[in-house]
Amino acid sequence: MLCTLTLEEIIGLRLELAAKTVNHKLYGLNIWQSVPNIVREGMLKYVYSAARTKGEMASFLGIDKNTLKKLLKRYKITSYFDK
Repeated sequence: MLCTLTLEEIIGLRLELAAKTVNHKLYGLNIWQSVPNIVREGMLKYVYSAARTKGEMASFLGIDKNTLKKLLKRYKITSYFDK
């Protein structure tokens, strides 16, 4: 069922679930400005789990290895998968 949803619909559902936990009061959160970071982190998590090497990861994202290394550190991707 999930595979029939668009990315936009999945994001909407996730926001709805997050809002429910705080009684639909997401006031004061700068969601609009945070969206690019949320999407980048999601992409990094996918690539980290799907690629076999850091070279593959960098190629998939269209960035060089040094930039990849900085992004992995900034978003704490490695420690996320160590848990």
